[in-house]
Amino acid sequence: MTVSYHDIVRASGLLDGIVAKTPLVKSLTLSSICQAEVYLKLENQQYTASFKERGAYVKLASLTPEERENGVIAVSAGNHAQGVAYNAKRLGIPATIVMPKNTPFTKVHHTRSHGAEVVLTGNVFAESLEAAGRIQKERGLTFVHPFDDAHIIAGQGTVGLEILNENVDIDTIVVPIGGGGLASGVATAVKSRRPDIEIIGVETKLYPSMYEGIRGEEYTGGGVTIAEGIAVKQPGGMTLEICKEKLDDVVLVDESSIERSIQMLIEIEKSVVEGAGAAPLAALLDHPEKFKGKKVCLIVSGGNIDTRLLAQVLMRGMARQGRLVRVRIEIPDVPGALATISSLIGEEEANIIEVYHQRHFYDVPAKQTDVDMVLEVRDTVHAQQVIERLIKAGFGGRLLGNTSLD
Repeated sequence: MTVSYHDIVRASGLLDGIVAKTPLVKSLTLSSICQAEVYLKLENQQYTASFKERGAYVKLASLTPEERENGVIAVSAGNHAQGVAYNAKRLGIPATIVMPKNTPFTKVHHTRSHGAEVVLTGNVFAESLEAAGRIQKERGLTFVHPFDDAHIIAGQGTVGLEILNENVDIDTIVVPIGGGGLASGVATAVKSRRPDIEIIGVETKLYPSMYEGIRGEEYTGGGVTIAEGIAVKQPGGMTLEICKEKLDDVVLVDESSIERSIQMLIEIEKSVVEGAGAAPLAALLDHPEKFKGKKVCLIVSGGNIDTRLLAQVLMRGMARQGRLVRVRIEIPDVPGALATISSLIGEEEANIIEVYHQRHFYDVPAKQTDVDMVLEVRDTVHAQQVIERLIKAGFGGRLLGNTSLD
């Protein structure tokens, strides 16, 4: 099967009033930082916080009455699961979602809340996929593929139509790539009307599947990534062929750049974004020469990030910027010494986050102790001012390690 521009137009009509026409906003601050005119297509503002519900609805709406009655099955640990479950409930179709056993509880809860039956099986995605195949045959269910399906691709392509219909003067669109459904659909829609617009795909270096597929290289993806939404070891057959033809380039980004992008989008745009959704901004940070001076639209594909992971990313970001530092302070082991240094730090307008008071395991004199502290400061210059104040008061002190996490 192939996907045409007219398929995407039909999908757009089908989705009218069903999914949100998400905002396309210009970011003045990111434009200044990236030295490009930056626009954000905020698909994280969909009801399920991801573009995935577009393709899921189009696929489910295409089923025959018999297929609807029998039900559908999908395999996913994230956004595809919620997109299928939510839209199956809207259409009155029984849905079974197979998820790996280690899927975060919040994602399992959200999927079940849409009325789907969740089957937790398999330690990795491949094992879950195998289990789904068995269940599909036993129950006579229709499999809803996360990306390698013409209906799915057409649904995802409506993101590209919406960008064009805004009539914003852009010359480049950056789209995250996992299996390639979104990139295939957007490229098909955009190139049909505006072949002059560059479509650049972006993948994490840990999972460069489309990058390798287009070049005919062996697939090497693997490892733990913050962008699990695009952690796909091999693209689909349809999506690979479309991307080969229609993408202008695929770039790879570092994990640290994705982390920085998540933090920047929260702090600058007040927008919660998952790793996959932050990857397009990471492309601008890692490849500035490629986008300098251009009018760039970044597709922010989703916002389903675990809150504990988000907190960790933000704290690591503060350390990377020198706003969170570790210091070691030498103090006499006498009553009141710790209170004194706390007062001195407070007078310098630094905030104590953590304290490690160790007498027995450091190589220090018996009547001395070392205190390790994590401090919130304005920057590393401010941190050094705190250290100098402590030294002036008669305490030893120094910054510990490199604050950079890159």
